[in-house]
Order: sequence, then C-alpha cells, then structure tokens
Amino acid sequence: MASQSDDETEGTSSSSSSGLSGRELWESAGVTPVEIALPGGVGLTLRAYRKAGEITPTELEAEEDDPFEARKRPVEDDGDEEVIVDEEFQALLAEDDEAAAKADEPDPADFEDEKDESDDQPEDEEVPLFLSHKGKLIAFKSPEGLVSFIRSGAPHDLAQLDGWGTLAERVQSTDVDPLPEDRYELDLVVENLRGGHDTWDLPLLIAAGEVARDLGYALRLKPVILALSPGSPLDDLDESLRAAETGGMGGFFGRRRLKKIGAQQASLGWRSIIGKISAAVDWRD
Repeated sequence: MASQSDDETEGTSSSSSSGLSGRELWESAGVTPVEIALPGGVGLTLRAYRKAGEITPTELEAEEDDPFEARKRPVEDDGDEEVIVDEEFQALLAEDDEAAAKADEPDPADFEDEKDESDDQPEDEEVPLFLSHKGKLIAFKSPEGLVSFIRSGAPHDLAQLDGWGTLAERVQSTDVDPLPEDRYELDLVVENLRGGHDTWDLPLLIAAGEVARDLGYALRLKPVILALSPGSPLDDLDESLRAAETGGMGGFFGRRRLKKIGAQQASLGWRSIIGKISAAVDWRD
C-alpha cells in the first residue's frame, strides 16, 4: 500500500512542480510517447520530428555481417505453407522497378536538376527520430522502465534535443500514456493481410505503413526503406489503402486497385519488414 501511495504522489508531483500536465510536458519538449506492438511484445518508446540539419544520429555499431547485403537463405517452413524469404521478395521489387523504368525512363539531365534542387535545402526536411542508440530502438514494456531509463542519463538519440533535460527531470510514469493515434499494432499486420482483401483493416495497415517508414528512416534500416520506397509494391498498396479510406469516387477506385494487389505478396513483404524492425529493437525491461 505504501508503494502505491508513493506512486500516486510521484504522479501528481510533476504537474504541481512544473505547472504542466503530462500532455503539456510532452508537447513543450516536442516529444511523443509511442506504443508499438510487435511479435515479441508491446513496447513503449518515444518519437520526435525535427529538421534534418538539427540532429546527429549516433553511429551504427559495426557488424560482422552487413545487414544491407542480400544473403541467400533457404525457404522457411511456416506451418502448412512455405514462406519466401527477404531475397525473393526483393526480387519481386526489382521486377516491378525494372518494368517501371522501361515504361518511363528519366532524362539524366532532369535527374541532375532534381538532385541539385534537393541538395539546396537538405536541412529543411522534417525527419523522425526515436529513443534509439546506434541504430537500435530502445523499448520498454512498462512506463516505469521507460521513465527510469529517461532519468538515467544513458546515451540515446533524443538526448541532443533542446528541452530534453527538462523533460527527463520532470516526467513521471503516469505521463506515459500514448494517444490512440500513437499506438501501432504491427503484430496484426501479416495475419490481417493473409485474410484476403475483404478482411483488410485499412486504418491498421495505413498506420503500420506510417510507423514503419519512420522506423526505417530513424534506425537506418535500408531493407525497410527500400521495401516502402515510392513505386514499390508495398507503396502502391499503401496508396490504394489511403484512397479506399477516403470514400467517394476516390475510395471506389482505391478499392478496385486493392483487388489487383496480391494478398500473399503483400503479407510476405510485410513479414520481412516486421522481422527487420523486430531485430532492431533493444528491449530494456
């Protein structure tokens, strides 16, 4: 009973001492608590968006095996069905990329112009970053574990943000309560896609695409970035899902496009993405 009373006192002390509610505390720091459900468990972490020129990610740890280099693996047995591994799915992406390139080959001069324009303002783009360190997402299964880490002074990518010190000093476990739009269920994506077009949960899949893109960029997961890059099969799936979600005529055509997307290919692609993200999670409690 004493510990519960202490927790309640601790939870209210942050608001009274700082003059900010839990939500206001996050907003003042420009940081958001996020919940991500993965096959290995439900993790709590933090996310922020900043201009690219304002942040410096921690260096990636050197690995004996290059995670960005394609490696041949045998077909894995997944119960009653065979699962195509990453390299075969990447081959599907390459086929689509080759077809798109033949249909509309860019002028090299135009490409150089676009490159020059993008190089002019590289620091103006807003990019995601997470509570991560050396390419690993730091996640916790309890608010208490997350807050304990925040206060520990351990190194991570968010420590460089203005206002981080104040947040770390004042945040309490009761403040860690992600909003519905900041809760992602990646553990349900593959099974939902396998169910077929009529059972696809559009909000679930759209939200999964958003957080996977953020994680791919922030953790520098090249396979995830490539799998969701513009023009890829999974990017086409994402655009069709968004169109179908809008309703009206746009929704009608979006649903028609979804019917043409292979459920098996989509589920295999997402299985690969979730596997890469799961492997980059550093569970701390």
